Amino acid sequence: MSAKIKQLEDILRPVVEGLGYEYWGIEFRARGHESLLRLFIDDVEKGIGIEDCEKVSRQASSVMDVEDPIQSEYTLEVSSPGMDRPLFELAQYQAFVGHKVQIRLRMAFEGRRKFQGLLNGIEGEDVIVVVDDHEYLLPFDSIDKANIVPVFE
Repeated sequence: MSAKIKQLEDILRPVVEGLGYEYWGIEFRARGHESLLRLFIDDVEKGIGIEDCEKVSRQASSVMDVEDPIQSEYTLEVSSPGMDRPLFELAQYQAFVGHKVQIRLRMAFEGRRKFQGLLNGIEGEDVIVVVDDHEYLLPFDSIDKANIVPVFE
């Protein structure tokens, strides 16, 4: 986790949880003069609606204005994780064992950066993924992005 992501998480997690939602994670994309900060919230029991996103957005914007951790202009988006939810923490991976996932690594592992397969578990700090009957232990710290792949049957 980068220092900037950690700083933003330290500011935004208490805001989300203080409003009664589950903090799911954040994505921050610095793009020159206009960056994007995407905040994911969840509510397992009720789900997330537009009103929930608006409520969190108003509160998060106020706190961000006071803390001012992003020096350039940025857009704040508040969203539910959705069906193709991103995974940010090892506990989230553990909760979705048995689901199909898509993982992109920062650097190649065994000659590849992209893996799509069955999330088979967690072993220490490694994420276990089965791709085409081959089991990979992917170091959690090397994962750049991971998402659940929705399966419609």
